[in-house]
Amino acid sequence: MVNTDDIARELVTLRDYWRYAISRFNAAELSYGHGTTTAVDDAAFLLLDSLDLPIDTLDPFLDARLLTPERKLLAERIEARVSTRKPTSYITGHAYIQGIRFHVDERVIVPRSHIGEILFNEYGGEMGSSFLPDPMSVESAVDICTGSGCLAILAAKFFPGAAIEAVDLSPDALEVAKINVAEHEVEHQVTLYQGDLFAPLAGKKYDLIITNPPYVDHAAMDAYPAEFRAEPAMAHDGGVDGLDLVRTILAQAADHLNPGGGMICEIGTGREILEEEFPHLEFLWLQTAEAEESVFWISAESLGVEV
Repeated sequence: MVNTDDIARELVTLRDYWRYAISRFNAAELSYGHGTTTAVDDAAFLLLDSLDLPIDTLDPFLDARLLTPERKLLAERIEARVSTRKPTSYITGHAYIQGIRFHVDERVIVPRSHIGEILFNEYGGEMGSSFLPDPMSVESAVDICTGSGCLAILAAKFFPGAAIEAVDLSPDALEVAKINVAEHEVEHQVTLYQGDLFAPLAGKKYDLIITNPPYVDHAAMDAYPAEFRAEPAMAHDGGVDGLDLVRTILAQAADHLNPGGGMICEIGTGREILEEEFPHLEFLWLQTAEAEESVFWISAESLGVEV
C-alpha cells in the first residue's frame, strides 16, 4: 500500500498527479469502459472531476500548484482506483453524458448509453431529426430501465412540454435517480416508478419509449474484469444471449405507444439475432461514435399500432 501522505508531499502540480496516475494505472493494468477508454483519459477524468474542474479542459490547469487538501484528495483517489479497481465514477461520485453531470454510486450502473449521444446529435442541429419526433410534439415519454435516471432527465430537457415517466426494477437505483431528478430540477416533469419493465404502467401510452435495458450475455459477464463486476449485476444481465429483456420489451411496446410514436432501444451486439427472430419488424439501426449496430429506432406502426 502506497503512503498517500508521502505522495501528497512530493507531488505539487496537476501535471505531477496526471503523470503519476497514468503510471500507476498502467502498472496495475486497470480496465476501462465507463466513459473513458485509456489510462490517460481515466486519469484526467479522475483528477478534473475530483477538483470540480471542467472534465474536457486539462491543459490550462496542468501546471497549477495544488493546495495541500487537494493534493491529499488526489493521492487518496488515485490509490483507491488502483487498490479497489472500482470505476472512477464510483470514486468521484459523478458520471457525464455529453458533458452533463449526474450523481452515481454503487447502487447503479455507471451511465454510458449511446442513446444520450443520439439525442444530442439528432436534436442539436437546425434541421431536426430524420426519425425522432419533433420535440414540441412529444407530450409523453417513458424511460424503461432508467437506472440513475439520466436518460429520463435528458428527455425532460429535450421535450419541455412532455410528462416523463421512468421505471426501474431496483429500488436502490431509483434512490439515485431521485437524487439526479432533484439536482436537475425536473421533479415537476419526471415521475419515477419501481417495477418490472411496463408492469407499473398498466393502460398508459406514450409518444416515445426510451430504453437501455440490461443486454449483456452470460459468457461476457463471466469474463468481466473487476471494474465491471463492481456494478450491480442485474444492470448487466440480459440472459444467456443478452436479449431476454429486449424481447419482452418488443413484445409489450405496442401496448404502450400512441400512433405516430416509436421506441429507441440500446441492445449491444444482438442485431443479427433480433433481425432473424423478428423479420417482420423494421429496425432502423443508428450509428454512434463507437458503434453502428447497438441502438435501433422502431416506429409504433411497425410494432403494430394502428393509426
